[in-house]
Amino acid sequence: MRTDRIGGSPNRVGGIGRVTGSQQYVADIRLQDVLEVKLVTLDCARARIISIDTSAAELVPGVRLVMTAAHLPQPVPRFGPQFSDRPIIAVGETKYHGEPVAAVAAETRDAAEEAARLVRVEYEELPAVFTIAAALDPASPLVQDPSLRAGDPLAGTNVLREHRFGWGDVEVAASSADLVVENAYTFPMVTHFAIEPHAFMAAPDGDGIAIWSSIQHPNWLQKIISQILGLPLAKVRVFAPDPGGGFGGKQHTKLEPLVAFMALRTGRPVRLILTLEETFQAVRRTSAEVRVRTGFMSDGTLAFQDVQANYLIGAYADIADRVVSKGSYPAAGPYRVPAVRIVSRSVLSHTTPATAFRGFGNPQVNWAVESNMDEGARALAIDRLEIRLRNLARKGEAFIPVDTPADGDWEQTVRRAAELIGWGTPLQPGRGRGLALGIKSGPTTGLSYATVRLLADGSVIVYAGTSDMGQGARTVFAQIAATELGAPLDWITVVMGDTAVVPYDQQTSASRSTVLMGNAILRACQSIQAQLRTMAARLHGLDEADIVVEGGAVRLPDRELPIIDVLKPGLGRLGGELVGNGEMRKEAEPGHPLGGSAAFYEFNCTAVEAEVDEETGDVTLVRHVTVSDVGKALNPLQVTMQDEGAAIMGLGHTLMEHYIYDERGRIRNLGAIDYRIPTSMDLPLEMLSAMVENADGPGPYGSKGMSEGALLCVAPAVAAAVRDATGVAIRDLPLTPERVWRALRDRSTP
Repeated sequence: MRTDRIGGSPNRVGGIGRVTGSQQYVADIRLQDVLEVKLVTLDCARARIISIDTSAAELVPGVRLVMTAAHLPQPVPRFGPQFSDRPIIAVGETKYHGEPVAAVAAETRDAAEEAARLVRVEYEELPAVFTIAAALDPASPLVQDPSLRAGDPLAGTNVLREHRFGWGDVEVAASSADLVVENAYTFPMVTHFAIEPHAFMAAPDGDGIAIWSSIQHPNWLQKIISQILGLPLAKVRVFAPDPGGGFGGKQHTKLEPLVAFMALRTGRPVRLILTLEETFQAVRRTSAEVRVRTGFMSDGTLAFQDVQANYLIGAYADIADRVVSKGSYPAAGPYRVPAVRIVSRSVLSHTTPATAFRGFGNPQVNWAVESNMDEGARALAIDRLEIRLRNLARKGEAFIPVDTPADGDWEQTVRRAAELIGWGTPLQPGRGRGLALGIKSGPTTGLSYATVRLLADGSVIVYAGTSDMGQGARTVFAQIAATELGAPLDWITVVMGDTAVVPYDQQTSASRSTVLMGNAILRACQSIQAQLRTMAARLHGLDEADIVVEGGAVRLPDRELPIIDVLKPGLGRLGGELVGNGEMRKEAEPGHPLGGSAAFYEFNCTAVEAEVDEETGDVTLVRHVTVSDVGKALNPLQVTMQDEGAAIMGLGHTLMEHYIYDERGRIRNLGAIDYRIPTSMDLPLEMLSAMVENADGPGPYGSKGMSEGALLCVAPAVAAAVRDATGVAIRDLPLTPERVWRALRDRSTP
């Protein structure tokens, strides 16, 4: 089999540029006559802005503009993917540590930084809320002015939205349950830590504007800029070079409107490249407090799940409320549960606005629910693997009554993980094992267009609006074209990242690229195949029904021809090309709690063997197993890389990552020195990843979206292993050595 076709693992398309540094990110692009931008911020979270004096800053040689809210249309435009609540720049008061109150544009970065230091802001620091408890206290200040939430019955509170899901009668089920386990869990506030910080650039473009951004959703950004500036979509061009990592943090508009207004005001290109520290202040994952009450029957079957989850989403909504609703919706897990009640709240605070993050709200509730499953198994003296298998939904079972039935034979995944971890075999002293299941609803709506051109020499150009931020979308799309049109991989060019060139794509998120854009590309290739069939029928005097075009070949009744042997004579002396367009659409479903059912589920089983040093509280992962149900691995090596990358990212929030705030709401561990992420020194001693393939997904060749699943249940699996090794249950993340050591000390204290 050719390795460049589906099921093979060829060298990554664009991989050489990534590893050699020749690939251009936004920060590498230098426009002629560009101005450098530096933000001005305050050294606290919430403050009333009394005055801003820019006079000294404007005298710095090279400074061309110091922009404040006063320079913008009044009232200052606001924007956001769910709610138009975020102003282009702080208006009246700052809402979080790092929110810009002014921005300097100068000929050099040094001049911009010097001028930014000279901007004098008179302000009054105001009381602020940084925790869920404070935000929910009726005596605490409101984060958002109620006038921004006209008609909202919750406008007088810091609860942005409350979501309720479920079925059955939880109270009736509780009255008959043999065991009820109730616990509270906390999940930390963490940052995405993409290697490439956020970067933005804007320039006047004739009678429109051009924007460069390290964004995952260029078409969504185009729409926001169009609305704010009052321009037609056709006059807003977005360049979105492949981001250097995204993980959800680069999904939505952040500072692009600010640089757009600065470019239009100066009549010149302007460029804002955030430092890593500034990126920490721009995006983060929602933290959460989750209380779970789980009912069991004596045989281990579930009677009910009662979940209350409060997510701390920050000062502005961004996409975080969608994170809360979609993330908590499958909180009861991949199990048969007769009665379920889920109440989740988006809670505003004077902290960095939260946004999407790999897993999209699921790891927070999964941490709590899976940990409670372990507690129930121990109380009932039932093996922790067995209790999950007894309750696991079977393929085709509607485990969430109003949604997509279970789309995989998930027991295969669980048993494979148990086999690889050696479940049930003897353990060395000081070691324990844990196992957890994770599930996430795939995209609920979607729209992707693709255009494919088969050129006269058999080479191919694929146009797709997906962003490739390291997940390997370019490679998979090229493999689909290679499989369907017969061209070798190095004869295929995949074009992305320019809204004036590539067709519309709704977004790059929710592991949708392979399924939605992949199907659009497949259908574009099939359109070309239909044209080739017509061409072959004309050339050979045959009926089209007698001709099959697939697998890169044209099959006639008496022989098989390479596509090129039909294409060249079919195009004739003038040459030309064949063009195919493809579309993949998943419509909204009115009345569905999320606006649409899941296109597929990401399902994963993670199993861990850990060793705990009781003298220091240090946790060593001896073996980490991750197994995902992927439908069909279009590129097995990339599947493995995505799963292992997600698993290691999950170890971050599990073992070490968390923001540290002081009493004024300032983040104290900004940047790579003070904020710990997993390094090669923190990896499991042995890491095993496997996949289950039954070709039962809705994507090309039976694939499903993947890459988030391996992160979903890392925390409960690791915590269960620590519990197994020490007898101590810890319900607050991260499991730092200090936290584990203190829990062990408290265990031994009379």
